[in-house]
Amino acid sequence: MSYLQPSEFVTKLVDQGESKVYMSERDTVLRGIMAGATLALAVLFAISIAVNTGNFLIGALLFPVGFSMLYLMGYDLLTGVFTIVPLAWLDGRPGVTIPRMLKCWGLVGLGNLIGSLFIAFFAYLYLSQGFSTEVGEIGEQMMAVGESRTSMYANAGAWGMLHLFMRGMFCNWMVSMGVVGASISTTVPGKILGMWMPIIVFFYLGFEHSVVNMFLFPLGLMMGADFTLGDYLIWNEIPTVLGNLFGGLLLVGLVLYTTHVRTGPKKDFSKD
Repeated sequence: MSYLQPSEFVTKLVDQGESKVYMSERDTVLRGIMAGATLALAVLFAISIAVNTGNFLIGALLFPVGFSMLYLMGYDLLTGVFTIVPLAWLDGRPGVTIPRMLKCWGLVGLGNLIGSLFIAFFAYLYLSQGFSTEVGEIGEQMMAVGESRTSMYANAGAWGMLHLFMRGMFCNWMVSMGVVGASISTTVPGKILGMWMPIIVFFYLGFEHSVVNMFLFPLGLMMGADFTLGDYLIWNEIPTVLGNLFGGLLLVGLVLYTTHVRTGPKKDFSKD
């Protein structure tokens, strides 16, 4: 059977969360690096398509190819472990503690950052043809994204911070649905389709993804965009990470675990 019932695939997610905690530090960081690098290449790919075609929807439709590749390879994004590792702790799996969960998050995030920065450097080299020309329309579009997604929130003050947090939360609602989508089927086409649908929504609506931003904003800084490292951290990355954490954990992980694993007692109509 290609489709798994919700109680089955949520149990699989709990198992996956437990396995992340027990994974060696070397493998955790290495898989994080590859996930960050793969996702960054997918961003470069999608934005290049959007700029070259003049149609952002086409870029959004094709962006999930990167997400699908990295999850089929068994790599990990920070946004994904935000969702599945706490489920193993809630389920009382032996050895899964909060300090070990935090360590897993930290190592995956570190790996994602290294992979993203590596591709950011490559992208700058690629867009500038070995630092010999201007970065062109694609590079300018990427710089514009970084500039607008710091100044827009900063200019709005507290409401801007709330806006940013919610865009991060809604982002990982969709991205974590993609993580879940990889577990709802036992076939490769089924897994890809399950991942593809929510990732299109996140990318087209321009929600804030902490790992995507680990690539976009450092690349913008390398190319001379008009914002600082402090602007990026305060008015984008840190609130985005928090929003991603809340979105993945509360809107996906806890809801699925509560309603499909620790379900409420059934109604008893026998005494009516």
